[in-house]
Amino acid sequence: MKGIFAGCALLAVCLAWTQAAQAAPAPDRSATTTGGKTTLTVLAAASLSEAFQELGRNFESSHPGVEVVFNFAGSQQLATQIEHGAAADLYAAADERWMGYVKRHGLLEGVPSVFARNSLVVIMPGSNPARLDRLQDLARKGVKLVLAARAVPLGAYSRESLRRISSTAGFDSGFADRALKNLVSEEESAKQVVAKVQLGEADAGFVYRSDVTASQAKRVKVLAIPEGGNVLATYPVALLKGAPNAGAAREFLFLLLTPEWQRALQAHGFLPAATAGD
Repeated sequence: MKGIFAGCALLAVCLAWTQAAQAAPAPDRSATTTGGKTTLTVLAAASLSEAFQELGRNFESSHPGVEVVFNFAGSQQLATQIEHGAAADLYAAADERWMGYVKRHGLLEGVPSVFARNSLVVIMPGSNPARLDRLQDLARKGVKLVLAARAVPLGAYSRESLRRISSTAGFDSGFADRALKNLVSEEESAKQVVAKVQLGEADAGFVYRSDVTASQAKRVKVLAIPEGGNVLATYPVALLKGAPNAGAAREFLFLLLTPEWQRALQAHGFLPAATAGD
């Protein structure tokens, strides 16, 4: 039954994307070219770096003459770049808030499509200098906590997770407030939170599950967040208005929801685009 449900859910998402693709305009005839190659420019949330770089290489292999160029940063930073006229084809955000911001400014073509989900974990330096053994220790006086800034998708998700944890069995209602009093730094992207913790500049930080890559897993320790306290992050993607290479952009969008690319994203720690409850 699980296989049937998953297949139906993925089919529903693919149908939704087909409708969005049909609503997009015809490819722009003035595609950007560099050195004889067509350039597909993708603005993507920093947490997508490793996964999208792999997908970009796959796309180039199957589309001779196309070069995929990425700009990875916080979703809020990318939204500002788009607002100020950055020339790009696609925008992949780590939440629907910033995608909505770009849409409200009339800078999208077609309908945004959710292509992945994510969840949160807490990481600590490998040496664990604060001797943290459980999530309750984040509220202990003197612990140095780092989060993404409120404007960053991860920052909003992290604060919501702390609020939910406070209502979970084994925690009290003041847990989130005490933990936030330990906040020593607010970063502009998920990768910056990882770097702060990895370098030992903080005792703990909230990051995406996908941020704990194979290489990072050797440098940090992980505390799981109970299901009732976790947050499901949503990743939408959309074609930008005036995309220099709309044709290749649509193809990249379509491939994001194919079983092969969905498996590649999941191999990098992301959750399927279609989930129970959609």
